[in-house]
Amino acid sequence: MPPFSKEAQLVHDYEPAPEAPTTTTLPGYPLVILNDAPCIRQFLEQEFWSRDLEMMAPHLWILTTFSSANISPLHRQRIKGREIIVTEEPRLHLVWIYDRIFIKPLPRYLLSQTFWKTYLDTGSDQAGYSRSDLCKAATGFLRTYRYLIRHESDFHIAQQDHLRLIPKDVDWPSFCRLISELSQIKDTAVTRRYCYGELRLTRLNLYAPLLLRKFHFEQVHGQYGDFFGRLYGPILFVFAVVSTILNSMQVALAADQLRAFHWETMWHK
Repeated sequence: MPPFSKEAQLVHDYEPAPEAPTTTTLPGYPLVILNDAPCIRQFLEQEFWSRDLEMMAPHLWILTTFSSANISPLHRQRIKGREIIVTEEPRLHLVWIYDRIFIKPLPRYLLSQTFWKTYLDTGSDQAGYSRSDLCKAATGFLRTYRYLIRHESDFHIAQQDHLRLIPKDVDWPSFCRLISELSQIKDTAVTRRYCYGELRLTRLNLYAPLLLRKFHFEQVHGQYGDFFGRLYGPILFVFAVVSTILNSMQVALAADQLRAFHWETMWHK
């Protein structure tokens, strides 16, 4: 079942028109063939499924607050001094590091109830595969915008030309109707990743070797200082250990020399 009603949908591009030719590709995505089930499946998985974060989800409570509402609206992101970086990777959506936060734009087709019923609704067989988890992932992603855009100021930030997080032809009153319905979505209707909100990249990288068997979750270095900054801790630790060992060796050597001198003095007496 789509997460919003027909009255709340914001995009009508996918409504069948009696005299219009049938659209064969996804509007805005000319390489995505609508009647090609494997193509649609692969596309939607790339758009919304985050394998790494779903694997880490049972342990994310260690990294962040266990709350899907742990998402600051766009105007608060500005207050925190964070630059909004547009990403198309679902795994980076709402991941932040220092003064940056990555946000995936809301695609037009996800605002159409017709698209949901045809390609994402778990009760439909149009795409030819089971979409329970994928539907939950898309629902969770859509729900994040209920927290990102809470005020009209957030709405205007989202529509700025250099961001385009939501379609330009959507107006504020219509968007309010949509998010009022999105606020009814429960955690049981989304994947485990979307039971959490913002995620700190430094912590994801710290736990990636343990939880993902990878060196890091995502390597992002804006400056050389960021790269070498990660090495300061290990280098200082090694330096401290080596210094302690050398000092211990010097003390032991001095003690041996003192003992030898003592016995030599006693012998001559």
